[in-house]
Amino acid sequence: MSYEISILRRACKELTKLPEKEYKKVKAAINNLAVNPRPSGCKKLKGRLAWRIRVGDYRVIYEISDQKLTILVVDLGHR
Repeated sequence: MSYEISILRRACKELTKLPEKEYKKVKAAINNLAVNPRPSGCKKLKGRLAWRIRVGDYRVIYEISDQKLTILVVDLGHR
């Protein structure tokens, strides 16, 4: 069972601004969400229906739709 990943334009812009080394790590972490949308170390955010994972010094905030099997990457940035 694999999820489909979508990235909002805002998150995509932030992703392209990252240095090459961090870009590869964050992109790999986002791609791994398709297989395991709730990896170890992820946290449910309070006050919204979103989750976050940390990749080095960066956070990826995303929403999961289990009914549609989709993941929407909402934002990412330096912590």
